[in-house]
Amino acid sequence: MKTPGQVEAMRAAGLVVASALAAVTDAARPGTSTADLDGIADAAIRDAGAVPSFLGYQGFPASICASVNEQVVHGIPSAEQVLADGDLVSIDCGAILEGWHGDAAVTLLVGTPRAEDEALSAACRAAMEAGIAQLVPGGRLGDVGHAVEEEARRRAVADGREYGIVADYGGHGIGTSMHMEPFVPNLGRAGTGMRLRTGMVLAIEPMLTGGTDETEELADGWTVVTADGSRAAHWEHSVAVTDDGPRVLTAPAS
Repeated sequence: MKTPGQVEAMRAAGLVVASALAAVTDAARPGTSTADLDGIADAAIRDAGAVPSFLGYQGFPASICASVNEQVVHGIPSAEQVLADGDLVSIDCGAILEGWHGDAAVTLLVGTPRAEDEALSAACRAAMEAGIAQLVPGGRLGDVGHAVEEEARRRAVADGREYGIVADYGGHGIGTSMHMEPFVPNLGRAGTGMRLRTGMVLAIEPMLTGGTDETEELADGWTVVTADGSRAAHWEHSVAVTDDGPRVLTAPAS
């Protein structure tokens, strides 16, 4: 539970994350390496007086996760991984400002996008937004996962596609640590689970694939890929439960 002042402090951290993601988005084009994107995000975070949440977290070696094509989450940036026209890349970014964390992710279409990638990313983002809409006092944690799941399935029908909803990874509480209780599944039953209260802050982060919902972890101990090689999208925001409805702390400044 966070006080209004603590939520404001988390909003400041969230703005740092939003700014770093905007800088990475501008730079993500064919010929740019994921290591280049990592350097851009790291500089943006530090220039704002914050520090990267990810760098060194349980040994992670970079300031962002950059997951390309069939990589779902936790991709390690590399100078050898150069973005090509038509790539799909998800960027997950976190920052700590005065002890408070912000955490968000976007999926980017590099160069000339493929129609199926545009649809997949849009479906994932819509699923995130559906989950965020459930973050109201008196609601239940199961309402969030249910809304994510239902929107993802609705978009799959509308798009005439099969989308896999990754169940092994999901959202989480966030505050003075990046990952806190509770775990926020991307599937669920409405009306069940923890009751939501004003002052809670949760990261909502669905991951959708263009095929199976099954994943594998690579030998690097971090990178998670789809078991069938299908492409994946990942969207995330850190959101506060307030009396006035959900407040997206990692949204760009208006």
